[in-house]
Amino acid sequence: MTIQWYPGHIAKAERELKEQLKRVDVVLEVRDARIPLSTHHPQTDQWVGNKTRVLVINRVDMIEPRMRQLWESWFQQQGDIPYFTNAQQGKGIRAVAKAAQTAGEEINRRRRSRGMRPRPVRAVVIGFPNVGKSALINRLLGRRVVESARRPGVTRQLRWIRISEQLELLDAPGVIPAKLNNQQQALKLAICDDIGEASYDNQRVATALVAFLKDLDNMKEYTLLLKSSLEKRYQLDPNPLTAEDYLHGLADYRYQGNIERAARQLLGDFRKGLLGTIALEVPPEVLPLVPPM
Repeated sequence: MTIQWYPGHIAKAERELKEQLKRVDVVLEVRDARIPLSTHHPQTDQWVGNKTRVLVINRVDMIEPRMRQLWESWFQQQGDIPYFTNAQQGKGIRAVAKAAQTAGEEINRRRRSRGMRPRPVRAVVIGFPNVGKSALINRLLGRRVVESARRPGVTRQLRWIRISEQLELLDAPGVIPAKLNNQQQALKLAICDDIGEASYDNQRVATALVAFLKDLDNMKEYTLLLKSSLEKRYQLDPNPLTAEDYLHGLADYRYQGNIERAARQLLGDFRKGLLGTIALEVPPEVLPLVPPM
């Protein structure tokens, strides 16, 4: 069973986004700190073109500080400056706003040099569903203007918002490739709730999460976990069991044999951070971690 999700509102939004990009000066690309590679749309570079890009790595509170340092160093090696944020709490927002404003000042300097009048800089916030785009916009505005929730598919239409006399922002629905060719990345999107629930089977995704966490427990130099996150949370040691057997065992131990309930609880606990601050991806040069299929 493959994971695929491309609902009609996303297809429509992508068409409209491509049209609006002609008017945009700055692109704010938002990614999930737990999976910053899997939440990079393969067409982003094409969409950005020669425009200024501000790379925002959101949900930094859900990964270890050491992992943030590794990613920051890696992105800088790629020629990017990553801005780490926790949009829900408003952390890191000021630096993002300043980066967008600086890009705008440079654009208006060029306009003045060509004899053109300055105008508000137009920026767009793009990214996969549920990576925190709307929360970021509300923080940039300093008030709740767009609906924000921890589930994919909340924003359905493109909308221009005036942030200040110097900056206009386009809020766009989450965009996702029409076809997810990398199913390991698709599993990560499902684990992190960055794709619609209708696209996947909870039990399969929960099993992949268990397998991934078991692998992390064997990589002490990178996990920074003192004890299995699964055992700490559920008092059930995963080491003697396969991932599938662990899910079944958890269902028997805690949920009267209800495997679906156990899968939903496991995924919900991970998404809320109750299993700990755990990154599902590390920089490729460090260690190419992928959840087993």
